[in-house]
Amino acid sequence: MSEPTAQGTDSVAEPAEASTATVQDAVPTSTEPAVAPDATPDTPVSEPPASPPADPAPAVAESSPAVAAPSAPSPGTPKPGPRPGPRPGPRPGAPRPAGANPAAAAAPAVEHPVRVRPASDPRLFGRVDDDGTVWLTVGDEPRQIGSWQAGTPADGLAHYGRRFDDLATEVEILEERLAAGTGDPRKTKTAAVALRESLPTATVIGDVPALEVRLTAIIDGADSIAEKRTKERDAARSAAIARKETLAAEAEQIGAETTQWKHAGDRLREILDEWKTIKGVDRKTDDVLWKRYAKARDAFNRRRGAHFADLDRERAGAKARKEELIEQAQALSDSTDWGPTAGKFRDLLTEWKAAGRAPRDTDDALWERFKAAQDVFFAARNAANSERDEEFGANAAAKRALLDEAKSMADPAKDLDAARTQFRSLRDRWDGIGKVPREQMQSLEKGIRAIEKRIADAENSHWQRTDPEVKARADQFASRVAQLEEQAEKAAARGKDRDAADLRAQAQQWREWSQAAQSAVSDL
Repeated sequence: MSEPTAQGTDSVAEPAEASTATVQDAVPTSTEPAVAPDATPDTPVSEPPASPPADPAPAVAESSPAVAAPSAPSPGTPKPGPRPGPRPGPRPGAPRPAGANPAAAAAPAVEHPVRVRPASDPRLFGRVDDDGTVWLTVGDEPRQIGSWQAGTPADGLAHYGRRFDDLATEVEILEERLAAGTGDPRKTKTAAVALRESLPTATVIGDVPALEVRLTAIIDGADSIAEKRTKERDAARSAAIARKETLAAEAEQIGAETTQWKHAGDRLREILDEWKTIKGVDRKTDDVLWKRYAKARDAFNRRRGAHFADLDRERAGAKARKEELIEQAQALSDSTDWGPTAGKFRDLLTEWKAAGRAPRDTDDALWERFKAAQDVFFAARNAANSERDEEFGANAAAKRALLDEAKSMADPAKDLDAARTQFRSLRDRWDGIGKVPREQMQSLEKGIRAIEKRIADAENSHWQRTDPEVKARADQFASRVAQLEEQAEKAAARGKDRDAADLRAQAQQWREWSQAAQSAVSDL
């Protein structure tokens, strides 16, 4: 099969000028963009490094093909080296060597699996002839892409295969960057377009059509991803604006209405802390929302300051009023008019509570002074009450002795006059003893009232027995019985038996009443 004579991007010697050709394929220069494997997302992927390192493969001096025999290079002939520019490295996020970052050296090492793509087999996609001609097979058509004069054909084939692997690594980095969502999809697309445009002139041996398909997929997918990210950013921005509007509205409500000063102040600080964490709002909108929050916070601070200023004035007035109450309490502390003075102290305490709180640093001291004046009075009253309680206890013992004495008094039912005389004497002595403790008063009074009731009952019974009206009524009942019996006998004598029976029945009824009256008088 005839070999094409088309030249690649590298300088290839024409057959007629073989004696003056230079061998430049040993160090081919590429125009495709370099993609740093560890570039940050903000780094444009289409920009090559500012100063790429020198190609480690030494240049081959100009010579005739006959002079530079590829099969037997001289001892000084350089061997092909790696392609200049960035080399495949760890993907973004892969661990770096410990020595590269002192801070990372102090942290414990973390193992991350690194996927290594196997090298391609350049023999499936091209060849290097014995004369150094380099061929790339695309489909069924081979095309010449350069000339290799720096080593054996196998070395040249491996060299161009490595160049393809480097190119494939760049494509893989773009794919992973697009899939991972790192960097700007538009910049990724720009780098993919540049790589795809460089494929027709790329001096590599490998599956170039497959790379073109992959680059086309990157280009086609970048727009949709960019659109998706734009929508996500817009949605995130809308959510951030909505949240800040909610926080601003809450701050405005707090600044205008709330009087829970401590809780509201804490909430405003929480709103500020959350505000700082919300990102993605454009500066113009954020400034408007921030002014709303700042205005609400200032309004809250002004209202709170005015409230506490009023509170300070009220507390100053409360202090003056409590000073007056203390003076009144101190004037009453020496009083011995226990009952009325105790009532006045209760009134002063009510006024003290109504006066409100004085300033915090003086309120407790004022209360201690007021309480001290109360304590003086009530301590004196308690001492007086203790003395009185001793006296009342002695009185109670004396009255209890009188109750014991009353048990030997004459029986009122038998000798009412003697019982009256003895009780009258006992009652006079009882009243002369005086007061007793409150807790014993009821039992003692109950005892004396029981004695008094016995005498009263005896007097009542005696009066009923000696009452003339009661005796007259009993005699009247007996007279009526006699009268009815006499009338019954007269009626029987005249032959009026029926009337006689009625009169005898009436007489019997009156007899029963008479007997009851006589019995009552006898019982008394």
